[in-house]
Amino acid sequence: MHDFCFTIPYGLILVGGGVVGFVKKGSIPSLAGGAGIGLLLILAGWLSLKAFEKRKNSYFALVLETVCAAALTVVMGLRYQQTSKIMPAGIVAGISALMTGFYLYKIATGGNHIPAKTE
Repeated sequence: MHDFCFTIPYGLILVGGGVVGFVKKGSIPSLAGGAGIGLLLILAGWLSLKAFEKRKNSYFALVLETVCAAALTVVMGLRYQQTSKIMPAGIVAGISALMTGFYLYKIATGGNHIPAKTE
């Protein structure tokens, strides 16, 4: 599975969560954090997809995805420890931890595997 297959939906979920947090509670940090990191992940996923279309890997995108997911894991994990609220801190921390593991696996295995050209 390629990183962009998960990164773009992950980014969309974060953007949606940030917008929902802002609409429900008027939380500007929720909007800035969710939408900001989400849009950054969507950009990284798009860069990875475009590189894949050129039969290359974008290691910049992979590192950016990993850093974003790891940062969210730590920040939301700490918030979950402080508040014990599953939603949103526990869910975001859990998903981000899974994504961090996935990105580290992709880096360790050499990125997206480019299929052999068929002629």
